[in-house]
Amino acid sequence: MGSVTVLPQSRPLTADDLAGVPDDGHRYELVDGTLIVTPAPSTRHQRAVARLLKALLEALSEDLEALAAPYDVRLADDTVLQPDVLVCRRADLTELYLPTAPLLAVEVLSPSTRLVDLSLKHGRYEAAGCPSYWVIDPDEPSLRAWELRDRTYVEVAVAVGNEEFLATLPATVTLVPDDLVR
Repeated sequence: MGSVTVLPQSRPLTADDLAGVPDDGHRYELVDGTLIVTPAPSTRHQRAVARLLKALLEALSEDLEALAAPYDVRLADDTVLQPDVLVCRRADLTELYLPTAPLLAVEVLSPSTRLVDLSLKHGRYEAAGCPSYWVIDPDEPSLRAWELRDRTYVEVAVAVGNEEFLATLPATVTLVPDDLVR
């Protein structure tokens, strides 16, 4: 039988509390001190992550890094997110986490994360100053993109099926939702 992790119940959780959570196949994130636990993702979800990561790695300049979850982004002591894919400056990385907003955060929707990805995470990345936020729906398939303008996200693109999405931030890359998931 494995060990049991006991988290404090009388106060909001912090990044230090999260560090003691076991690696058990679930994703553990914090939003304003509240723990969010999601199950392991589906095949289509993982396929979209892998194909997106490959496309970004081929397009990025050497000073930028693309990483896939699980990798912590500490937006505050009580807010630690793990975007499915992120792009950041290599210089911003620590050995264990990204201590600032990424240049791009991407979430791939699943039934258990849809509401969190479209509302909570969208709002947290916006407030933290993340320049670009993308959401991929592997079931439709589609890609929606927002860019930060005057500290507010503005939707800049929606691509569905075989439509092309041409991104320019943080790198120039063309993506087709169908190609990401099929």
